[in-house]
Amino acid sequence: MPFAFCTREKLPWCEYAESAESGPTTTFLKELAKRHNMVIISPILERDELHGQTIWNTAVVIDNYGDYLGKHRKNHIPRIGDFNESTYYFEGNTGHPVFQTEFGKIAINICYGRHHPLNWLMFGINGAEIVFNPSATVGELSEPLWGVEARNAAIANSYYTCSINRVGTEVFETEFTSGDGKPAHKDFGNFYGSSYVAAPNGSRSSGLSRNKNGLLIAQLDLNLCRQVRDHWNFQMTQRLDMYAQLLPKVVRPDFAPQIIHKK
Repeated sequence: MPFAFCTREKLPWCEYAESAESGPTTTFLKELAKRHNMVIISPILERDELHGQTIWNTAVVIDNYGDYLGKHRKNHIPRIGDFNESTYYFEGNTGHPVFQTEFGKIAINICYGRHHPLNWLMFGINGAEIVFNPSATVGELSEPLWGVEARNAAIANSYYTCSINRVGTEVFETEFTSGDGKPAHKDFGNFYGSSYVAAPNGSRSSGLSRNKNGLLIAQLDLNLCRQVRDHWNFQMTQRLDMYAQLLPKVVRPDFAPQIIHKK
């Protein structure tokens, strides 16, 4: 299917929604994961048949034995420009799961979640060693941020990050608007690729092409996660207790920011 869920055209794209546990995509990839002894992260459009046919933006994790390991639903839904996905699915309700695999503890920060530092933080708190960020994002919107956010998250949380973006331009039959007063159009613009891997010490791999499909292979030494933690002590000094006291107050309607005024 195309990357359809920002065009405000629900049909026929909703017909692609499927079960995370037993849908055709998961069934197909289970065999490949077992055959090639690899863990596969599979982003799908999930249909939750047990809860009112609700649709979610979901990443499925299949382990190297070909077994369904679990899923994560996208926590943050964009409401910017063409990307207004709240028309189709809700914010996720799976928290920040980390999946124990034979190759390390992995997590998935889906697409727009990369713009939220606390989202990255929570995967680290749950013990992630590698956080994958499958994305579909276009040049005019986010390219200046692309090389910064996941790399900064790797440093701040002492884990590896894998930033994944597609390439190309899709043109749709029906025009759609961005809610910005500009004329309607039939495409999102160019998906700029540039996938890369960042390490907890701030180093990173070269990026893939901006306009050609590619495969990035990187060898990760997970010992570096602990070594960086021991060197910088970011986690030891982060004062979660202090933040935990303030955050419940922030969400209250009577919250008053701690601002000191001149008397």
